[in-house]
Amino acid sequence: MRLGLAGLCMLAAIALGASCARAEIKVGIVVSATGPGSALGQPQLKTVAALPKEIAGETITYIVLDDESDSVKGLQNARRLVIQDRVDVLIGSSLTPVTMPMLDVALESKTPLLSMAASTAIVQPMDDKRKWAFKVVPNDDLMAKAILKHIVRSGIKTLGYIGVSDGYGEGYYQEISRLAPELGLTITTHEVYARADTSVTGQALKVISTNPEAVFIASAGTPAVLPQQALRERNYAGRIFQTHGVATQEFINLGKDNVEGAVFAGEAFSIADDLPADSPFRRATEDFVSAYQAVNGSKPNIFAAHLWDTVALLKRAIPVSLKAASPGTAEFRAALRDALERSKDVYLNNGLSNMSPTDHNGYDERSAFLIKVEGGRFRLAQ
Repeated sequence: MRLGLAGLCMLAAIALGASCARAEIKVGIVVSATGPGSALGQPQLKTVAALPKEIAGETITYIVLDDESDSVKGLQNARRLVIQDRVDVLIGSSLTPVTMPMLDVALESKTPLLSMAASTAIVQPMDDKRKWAFKVVPNDDLMAKAILKHIVRSGIKTLGYIGVSDGYGEGYYQEISRLAPELGLTITTHEVYARADTSVTGQALKVISTNPEAVFIASAGTPAVLPQQALRERNYAGRIFQTHGVATQEFINLGKDNVEGAVFAGEAFSIADDLPADSPFRRATEDFVSAYQAVNGSKPNIFAAHLWDTVALLKRAIPVSLKAASPGTAEFRAALRDALERSKDVYLNNGLSNMSPTDHNGYDERSAFLIKVEGGRFRLAQ
């Protein structure tokens, strides 16, 4: 299904009780609602109706466009939002390849861009092109370092690697291969597969042939099940580690017993119920889940939380920006960019955010939780 501007904007306006024409602050959202990235974009689309109607007393309009998981379409959408709709801020996209061209639009139009995609390349290295870009998904290096430290503490010395053959998998491999020698860990293989592949038997056999004590899988969503299943079906008995990209119930539902015992470094959202009742991370997740369930009647996943978190950052930055300029002006967009960059101690579903001029991701090791699949659910690993 193709979701156009008029239909989605009307949907958002009806759900939020706001008129697109009368809104004081315009937020342009680009999601991969259809195409290969729809598993990410659809939950984000459903989150729109749960977003706040007002921030700092100003009505918010959310103008939502589907990029169809296509980078050209994403670029066109971003240009339309800043030129035709004159949005004050851009959010998107769900996928890294779609987000990267949007960096140029953000720079050219001097419009803040908050990405929901995963790759560290969206915000690093910090340069003029990325000055207007921010990201709510934790960087690969943070999560990679956390899980590798855990692997080493477990006494493991050799590690096989299987990852998807795109920016997500290769980004993780770069971090794993860079950090491993520093920690005394040997990577025995570098096997890759495409997200759409239906078999990774060859890659699994190659990994097993190197006799690693454990295997690291760098994939996301349900495609991450395939290599773990192939390893277990061929009687690989070593430990298996995954990335925070698997933190969806669909991963467990599809993998069943084959993914039991998988460990990864991920966000607080996945194990909020295991945190103390007074944990600010738990409160952030409970607020989001409550708002999402009220409009959708079901529980959200981590991809939906990405959109909620971008708006949580805006809730902190907009009141500051309104003191400097009025919405709809270049001065307001600049003030919003500066306020986002100075955001401190914001507890999100994705972590504790502390932005700075050199870090537009804003997370440290306090945002990386060790998580395991146990009894068919995600649990905090002790």
